[in-house]
Amino acid sequence: MTLPDPSLGLTDQDLSLDDDTALTQAGCAATRDLVFVAAERLFAVHGFQKVSVRDITAEAKVNLASINYHFGSKDALLLEIFTRRTAELNRARAKMLHEANAAHAGKPPVRTILEALIAPPVRWMDPKGERLISVQFLIRARSEGTDQMRDILRTDVSHLRRFSDALLVACPRLTPEEVYWRLHFSLGLVHNNRFAEFDRLNTLSGGLTREDEVDVLIQRMVDFAEAGFLRP
Repeated sequence: MTLPDPSLGLTDQDLSLDDDTALTQAGCAATRDLVFVAAERLFAVHGFQKVSVRDITAEAKVNLASINYHFGSKDALLLEIFTRRTAELNRARAKMLHEANAAHAGKPPVRTILEALIAPPVRWMDPKGERLISVQFLIRARSEGTDQMRDILRTDVSHLRRFSDALLVACPRLTPEEVYWRLHFSLGLVHNNRFAEFDRLNTLSGGLTREDEVDVLIQRMVDFAEAGFLRP
């Protein structure tokens, strides 16, 4: 325990109360984190509708009332997971784009812009990585999300604006309409390429397309997207 400071008029009892408050706050934060992590994993694996509040608290080994106490409701918990993970992913993309701008005097080439757009989510998809559950949750959010989550997906384009702006500068020969369409198709490339689906591709190709290296996969995807932007 911290020693009392006579000049502040604090007693041992005062400091003991402060320590108890800090411990209580730390315990609340730990419980909140346990619920968050358990819910994200269950939602990602089993789907949003199939997971109950009781399932989450049993997985987290916390009191049944913890979700309402810390988050307000199951839907509010879903939204918090969604907003936190999308923010983390978009920060990773923005960091790469910022570095590309710095390296190219504010005018990065198409390929570098596309690498910043594509690489972070593909790295999250790596089965050997630590973010697979998070990206599985975000994939489910696109099809199973609440009305509020779908509204965010439909209307919050601020994180994409920096990419469209950069591509408009990098592709002056394309009309703005073409740039936006090609960005849209590039995003589809990311959304529809998942490691879990590559076994089917490997079967179709007779074993020619097995791809276990994330960096190689990213380069293949960027090659394809870049070709779309370089086409007249």
